[in-house]
Amino acid sequence: MPELDHVGVAVPNLEEALARWGPLVGPPESAPELVPSNRVRVAFIAVGGTHLELLEPSEPGSPVARFLERRGAGVHHLAFQVPSVDRALREVRDRGGKTVDSTARPGARGRRVGFAHPSAFGGVLVEFVEGP
Repeated sequence: MPELDHVGVAVPNLEEALARWGPLVGPPESAPELVPSNRVRVAFIAVGGTHLELLEPSEPGSPVARFLERRGAGVHHLAFQVPSVDRALREVRDRGGKTVDSTARPGARGRRVGFAHPSAFGGVLVEFVEGP
């Protein structure tokens, strides 16, 4: 059974979001990180047994920038730890679901990640993350 790795929250400004969330959940685990494959800057904050990932677009037109334009700041995705991102994506497709990625790509914290299309999970964008 996969475990929840993190909840991704799209924000227009990472520093402002960290200042807003910090008093409630504490400081980020490390400095913000640029993730070129996803065109975002991210910061992870430990919350209980999982994490909050704050996502700021690093360039106009990126998926998170488009999300913010359409919906504003808020929950962007749920991420689950899996032994193999490629296998998880293949299983979604085998069940007739769509995926954003055909194979794993580099993600934050040096991990491999891949996304299932929101239509595969009732409107929720799901990220698969290979554990550390």
